Amino acid sequence: MPRFLHFFCITVSIAVICTSCLGWPEAPPQPQELVRTFDQRKLNAIGVAIHQARVEKRLPGGVLWLERQGVAFHRAYGMASTQPVSAVAQGDTIYDAASLTKVVATTPAVLLLHERGKLNIEDPVRKHLPEFTGQGREAITIRQLLTHTSGLRPDISVNGWTGHQECIAKCVVEVPRAAPDERFIYSDINFQLLDEIVRRVSGKRLDMFCTEEIFGPLKMHDTGYNPPVTKHARIAPTTVTDGKALRGVVHDPRARKTSGIAGHAGLFTTAPDLARYARMLLQTGELDGIQLFKAETVQLMASVQTPPTLPARRGLGWDIDTGYSSPRGHKFPLGSFGHTGFTGPSLWIDPYSKTFVVFLCNRVHPTERGPSVVPLRRTLGTLAAESVKGFDFENVPGALPPLKRD
Repeated sequence: MPRFLHFFCITVSIAVICTSCLGWPEAPPQPQELVRTFDQRKLNAIGVAIHQARVEKRLPGGVLWLERQGVAFHRAYGMASTQPVSAVAQGDTIYDAASLTKVVATTPAVLLLHERGKLNIEDPVRKHLPEFTGQGREAITIRQLLTHTSGLRPDISVNGWTGHQECIAKCVVEVPRAAPDERFIYSDINFQLLDEIVRRVSGKRLDMFCTEEIFGPLKMHDTGYNPPVTKHARIAPTTVTDGKALRGVVHDPRARKTSGIAGHAGLFTTAPDLARYARMLLQTGELDGIQLFKAETVQLMASVQTPPTLPARRGLGWDIDTGYSSPRGHKFPLGSFGHTGFTGPSLWIDPYSKTFVVFLCNRVHPTERGPSVVPLRRTLGTLAAESVKGFDFENVPGALPPLKRD
């Protein structure tokens, strides 16, 4: 054997033996605090689940942020856009938040006004919207709008009106389908009315109020309505029609008819911004020295506010235990809370383990006709909880008992 070849074989053999003995990792080692907090196998499984959902055409990609007690795992997966141009998802990709608007904009706006004595959640709606009366409307309170127990139907027709004022004119003449607190009916009308209440009580449009009083103080710099053109390159588009994608324009058709500003939809945001918001809630209203809410206000939002007779449990704005609770998965305890959005995003917060998981995606890109992302949300919630080390999710003091449902 030639001398140089003999030397090469010996070198390769040593390398193979050393690699086997040392068990060199395929990727750089994770920071120690991440290893101590989360099970790496479960974090890898999250990536596998999102990849499988992409293969099944449930979504083009997304951004996940999982955090416990200040230790965060965050990653972007797949694509932000596939048509008409391709773009890879990034950690700061901006997504249409859809109904997360209800709990990131409208609910905190109402609760800030409640804290400041400008309104009370027990007020009848007609106190602030005098035209909302007759046919049972006068009995509906702000609390019942927030908990979706007003009895109002899910939404108004998209036809026959345009603009915010015409939208509200339609909403205030809606006839309740049930008495207040009698049924849980998830309704965008509730939050369109809350939008108008915020406007009349504060004297500011909802987007302006939220920017000044919530997003600004929390340094959520990429969160807001109608993102400026300078940010459009970072926005994940939604549906594509005739070769043109909705980008920076709200997907929800009713919010589009109100110039992109509504109580039920219209917000755009990023995973890092939502992480700041969730962190503030877990820290009982405080973030980086800013006390946005009193601790009791956060407790009010995040605890059950629906009647015990109903087979659905909601906080103020937030979902706790209903048919919309898929992001809780199979491990996070009853009493954790969150919300979802039609375009695909979800946020779930567990005050017991001090954990939250954000998942932003545009499952309506390039079309709404793809398979549901509900199974993926459930899987991500389960894996997120299973990844947490050192917390017994099977025995959580203070967790809610299961509801008996027919």
